[in-house]
Amino acid sequence: MSNGRERELAGVFAALGDATRLTLVTRLLAAGALSATTLAEGQAISRQAIVKHLQVLEAAALVVHERQGKEVLYALDASRIAEARAFLDAISAGWDRALVRLKSLVETT
Repeated sequence: MSNGRERELAGVFAALGDATRLTLVTRLLAAGALSATTLAEGQAISRQAIVKHLQVLEAAALVVHERQGKEVLYALDASRIAEARAFLDAISAGWDRALVRLKSLVETT
């Protein structure tokens, strides 16, 4: 994996490392495109704070926005989640291979 790609994925993981942003991602995944006003409903933080969290998610390319009339709708870009998952799957596969080698080493000695 290239160093630039690792930086991009680090941005994805950093953006997902906040409970409020994880909640936003979960809501967007379940409901599709929503406005910041709708996303702020039932939250303990203001609409403006929600917008700031959405900007962080957008900077990590996890969310895109589109203006529809007076409203701005935010939608999840699931391809970024898939890229992060593929990265984690590769790490997991590496650990699995290491554990198999360790098990083989322990059993042969």
